[in-house]
Amino acid sequence: MSTPAADGFFMPPEWAPHTRCWMAWPCRKDLWGAGLDAACDAYAEVADAISQFEPVTMIARGDEVASVSMRTTAKVATLPLGHDDSWIRDNGPSFLVDRQGSLAAVDWVFNSWGEKYKPYDLDAAVAEVLLDRIKVRRYAAPLVLEGGAFHVDGEGTLIATEQCLLNPNRNPGKSREEIEQVLRDYLGIEKVIWLARGLVDDETDGHVDNLVTFVKPGVVLALSSGDADDANHPILQDALARLRAATDARGRSLEVIEVEQPKARYDEKGGRLALSYVNLYIANGGVVMPVFEDPQDQKAMDIVGKAFAGRKVVGVPALDIVAGGGGIHCITQQQPSGKAE
Repeated sequence: MSTPAADGFFMPPEWAPHTRCWMAWPCRKDLWGAGLDAACDAYAEVADAISQFEPVTMIARGDEVASVSMRTTAKVATLPLGHDDSWIRDNGPSFLVDRQGSLAAVDWVFNSWGEKYKPYDLDAAVAEVLLDRIKVRRYAAPLVLEGGAFHVDGEGTLIATEQCLLNPNRNPGKSREEIEQVLRDYLGIEKVIWLARGLVDDETDGHVDNLVTFVKPGVVLALSSGDADDANHPILQDALARLRAATDARGRSLEVIEVEQPKARYDEKGGRLALSYVNLYIANGGVVMPVFEDPQDQKAMDIVGKAFAGRKVVGVPALDIVAGGGGIHCITQQQPSGKAE
């Protein structure tokens, strides 16, 4: 069986030009509870913000297409498609390109973050159904993986956490070396930089998109904590140390730009919300990032704006999204420019 890398495909960086952004409308009532309506408004605001820069298509259950249209601007398109939840970064396709400008995508095995939410059969099928609808070549990967669990620089480097990718609730029996080989075969990467773990109480088991994002090859934006008593402090300090000690696939040491995390917030059960400024979406000419009604918000926006010089930074209130377990990066999926085969 052929693999994407063998066929010349690789995952481009998120700042490469996009054809569109994909999102999925919130619908799991047992997850959102009384916050479902607020979540829909927050997703709509993210979609409208991204639509300033590039086309956005929201997948929605057939009976909710009208609700999407009423809550979003005319720029946001809808696609009726059955799904269980609204985290398309994780269960949707990871798009690839080749040097000739062709488009393909990886369909990872999705098991709802280690069997955490059921049912998830519709979500597990979203990538395949979507790729069939838009006629994009599909590669089915032999690995349980979510799109928020890794970041790539488009030049051979991938960052992930051991907590997530080596978790026995994803791929029991697979070694680090075996997982790295699948990543090489299906994303066209050459080197994995391993961080230890993710934020406290992050129910994704440590998705890396809450810790760090590539700004460009050799440069990363990383979450930090200046409070030694904060529970995330040792986690973030370890991540920063690993990033600074690492070299990428081209042998470059990484420039690490720090952005201080917002103050701790907790859900009604006492669990800490995974608040992160680096859980953002890089659009064509823009960056849509989360803000949290926090004194740190403006400073974070300034740091992001300087890091992504030349792009317009738009902050979107994200507490109603994070209440469901993720951030702006988690609810979006970029489709890079390329022609379907």
